Amino acid sequence: MLKGKIDVGETIFTTMSRLSSECGAINLGQGFPDYPMDGKLVNLLTQAMHDGHNQYAPLAGIAPLRKAIAEKIDFLYGLSVDPETEVCVTPGATYAIYTAFTTVLHEGDEVIVFEPAYDSYIPNIEINGGRPVLIPLSAPDFKIDWERVREAITPRTKMIIINNPHNPSGMLLSTTDMAELSDIVLGNDLYLLSDEVYEHLVFDDQRFESVLRYPELFQRSFVTYSFGKVYHCTGWKTGYCIAPGKLMTEFKKVHQYNAFCCFSPVQFALANYLGDKEAYLGLGKFFEPKRDLLESLLSAVGLKPIPSKGSFFQLYDYSDLSNEDELSYVKRLTVEAGVSAIPVSSFYADKRNQGLLRFCFAKEDATLREAGARLKAFFES
Repeated sequence: MLKGKIDVGETIFTTMSRLSSECGAINLGQGFPDYPMDGKLVNLLTQAMHDGHNQYAPLAGIAPLRKAIAEKIDFLYGLSVDPETEVCVTPGATYAIYTAFTTVLHEGDEVIVFEPAYDSYIPNIEINGGRPVLIPLSAPDFKIDWERVREAITPRTKMIIINNPHNPSGMLLSTTDMAELSDIVLGNDLYLLSDEVYEHLVFDDQRFESVLRYPELFQRSFVTYSFGKVYHCTGWKTGYCIAPGKLMTEFKKVHQYNAFCCFSPVQFALANYLGDKEAYLGLGKFFEPKRDLLESLLSAVGLKPIPSKGSFFQLYDYSDLSNEDELSYVKRLTVEAGVSAIPVSSFYADKRNQGLLRFCFAKEDATLREAGARLKAFFES
């Protein structure tokens, strides 16, 4: 029996990607790279298949991969997690997020959601019978008002979901934010779902404040990750969830009757590849020049950048160029300029318009330069 009902249509990503394809536009909307992944990882995958790793994997993932994930967490955040009881490999981070919601939510439970929010959060809450309590964040800094969060808590509040680094704004949570979050979660006996898929895409030598740095907070948390975002292989749809044993036990009960397990050869390839620390430690320095290149190109045509501290997205304010609503404007840019983006209004339940567009800079430099040239020609015509 369904826990709840949702009223959704086609996602903005499907809409804009289809329009982009139809128009031959450069797709800077949907977040996927257009450059090849590391050939070493491709070879490891091929080798895994040749070695016969083609049957079902264990429910939580193969032991070598879970061990490698636990070692990485200890190296990065100084947290010792048990690979047997606190790690679960999942078919993507979005799946892990849905499973975490399903694990804890009951009819009428409330979940605090910060908007703009990734589009799966609210439907995931609603299908589980929960009620999203929306707290909007505003440009240009998209900072969380923690007093407003405290005021939003009721006896029905069950969980808070955060996304750090934040998609679409590129905002990062600070140590002060984490202290406030910990005080609220622990003081009100709440659960926390932390979407950290862009953990390594952090710029300007800033420190990423993972929930895994805070052991007491972690005891109330599900923390989700994506290999696709880290290793430029979004089509592999492989991620993982970290949670304390008591929560992970329940998480696995949901997982076992849904996907049950993930694609086996990928797991063997990733288990071998995770030992290369530079492959993920160097991501910030890899993406920073791309962020800066796109910023220089779009600033030159009158789009005003909002600083991105993480993720592979940056927001741009077009309000000086047009008074059109965001969806209309982004469709016009796609059709007439040949460059596609995502309207930030699509990340708010009320579709509020602030004159902001999200562009993805996880592209070849040549792709970004061509997009800049097309936009320049459009604005000069």
